[in-house]
Amino acid sequence: MSGSTYGTLFSITTWGESHGPAVGVVIDGCPAGLPLTEDDIQKYLDRRKPGQNKFTTKRAESDKASILSGVFEGKTTGTPISIMVHNTDHRSRDYGKIKNCYRPGHADYTFDAKYGFRDYRGGGRSSGRETIGRAAAGAVAAKLLFELGIRVTAYTKAIGSICIDSSEYHYDEIMENALYMPNNYYAEKASEYLDSCMKNLDSSGGIIECVVTGLPAGIGEPVFKKLDACLSKAVMSIGAVKGVEIGDGFQAAEAFGSINNDSFGVNGGKIFKESNHSGGILGGISDGSPVILRAAIKPTPSIGQEQNTVTSALENTAITITGRHDPVIVPRAVVVVEAMTALTILDLLMVNMSSKVSSLKNFYKN
Repeated sequence: MSGSTYGTLFSITTWGESHGPAVGVVIDGCPAGLPLTEDDIQKYLDRRKPGQNKFTTKRAESDKASILSGVFEGKTTGTPISIMVHNTDHRSRDYGKIKNCYRPGHADYTFDAKYGFRDYRGGGRSSGRETIGRAAAGAVAAKLLFELGIRVTAYTKAIGSICIDSSEYHYDEIMENALYMPNNYYAEKASEYLDSCMKNLDSSGGIIECVVTGLPAGIGEPVFKKLDACLSKAVMSIGAVKGVEIGDGFQAAEAFGSINNDSFGVNGGKIFKESNHSGGILGGISDGSPVILRAAIKPTPSIGQEQNTVTSALENTAITITGRHDPVIVPRAVVVVEAMTALTILDLLMVNMSSKVSSLKNFYKN
């Protein structure tokens, strides 16, 4: 299987299966000298681990991170950083009755069509558990970005049809509710909505928004490695994501150019934009404004209702999925969107070091 590596200079390779002994990530290209501990990584893993509340799967995993290489005396060495998390509460027997059935909404059929084989125990590599490696690597990238004055913040903007307008954001409330919404009132409404979904043996989707502040203008490679193109690819690689938009996104299709254009001004000798419909990116390159992206997350495909499907022997059948599953993926995916954004921003920052001769002169002569 190819495609498990992401990044150019700061690259990651995730490994492991949902019901295997462990999952993890190898980070290549992290500069030496970054203070890093397992606690730094654990903060990110704790935001996506199961069993946090009634809206997450009851799979009881501690998701304890272990750094196996690349760190010595509390700092990165410049060599590959390997991080491992053991799987301790996987119950493969939960999948025994449906091992020959293609679950609707899952990757069972497509994996079988591609490889002639699939790991039916929770989906193997297609499981959301693969994102542990992304979150762990994102923790490292975010810490390095913070050293550069750049901050990446993701949160739940919507659950189902319950959506928070940006004028009602209270960022200090994001960590105060189980859904990671920047408004506790809306989080309560969304919780009631999810309660009804669970009673109906159904699930819900939602929207995650991510904001990058402190990013200077000039980041992103024109044509095929535009900043927005790279961010879209990174976030779309998350299994549950079905759409990504930057700035006004699809609303821009309904706008006039006179409204959608962000007028420029000068203040204190610095260029600024009077609005940010572009989401901080022009021509695939950062413009110095906050970068704003949103990801549409599909409803959890594993639901308790009976569903029609077929078997690998091409027989029609119906299945009822049992086991431990999230009624909504969105809250646990927030940190994964944040991680993939941080990884992309950091990688493009490092690539940007070679865009000007002056950058090389400043680095090597000074």
